[in-house]
Amino acid sequence: MKLFSFILDLLFPRAPLIREIESMDAYTFAFRVEKTDGYAGKNIISLFSYRDPLVRQAIWELKYRGNKRIAKLLSETLYDELLAFLEEYAPLTNFTEPLLIPVPLSRKRESERGFNQCRLLADELMRLDSPFVKGSTRRLRREGFSSPILPNKGGVAVFGDGGCYQGGAGGGRNFTLCLHGLRKIKDTASQTKQDTRKKRLENLDGCFEADSAAIEGRNIILIDDVATTGATIEEARRALKSAGAKKVIAFTIAH
Repeated sequence: MKLFSFILDLLFPRAPLIREIESMDAYTFAFRVEKTDGYAGKNIISLFSYRDPLVRQAIWELKYRGNKRIAKLLSETLYDELLAFLEEYAPLTNFTEPLLIPVPLSRKRESERGFNQCRLLADELMRLDSPFVKGSTRRLRREGFSSPILPNKGGVAVFGDGGCYQGGAGGGRNFTLCLHGLRKIKDTASQTKQDTRKKRLENLDGCFEADSAAIEGRNIILIDDVATTGATIEEARRALKSAGAKKVIAFTIAH
């Protein structure tokens, strides 16, 4: 990871825009950037427009540098939307005790980068959802965000490198972190190099594998950084549904 970051620093020096983003809180960032209509595809909810320079720079910094300050900032905005969704959607559809799954990288890609940007987001979401974190029920109070909700009764996640964790003294309130329920078993070419939706789907065909022991009968919240055509999420959803998942809803930072 240090070598990867060093090469990036040489080729792409940190822009002043990054320092500006890092100085923002979640409220300021959400207020400043361009929003989406909320939906990037079937059961895909996205917060911001990837066309916005601040959003695009923040995503790049998260995805290729593993910037934890950016991960924290973006996760705070995402957590607010997750709570609003669970408040409004869960009671109507029995979307209860969901698993939180970051979209995985292949073993080779994660080894090269030294991190998975979606895992960074998921870890921050779990930190925010912990009953032991001061201010973890804070909501962004601005137009377009819902009012706070009470925690549900289901035990949720703990940190670590294991699979799906339930309850316990390190747990959260609204979802369970599941790290090994979905794996990327094929090292695919970059999606940014696929110029049509058909090529993106073909590139990802069969690249994910889900663990039915962890997934069967569960509701799933997928976490990804960007949804362009939705091909990655669609393939991940297919694998999860094949393993017996009930409902699969994806949240992304940008579209």
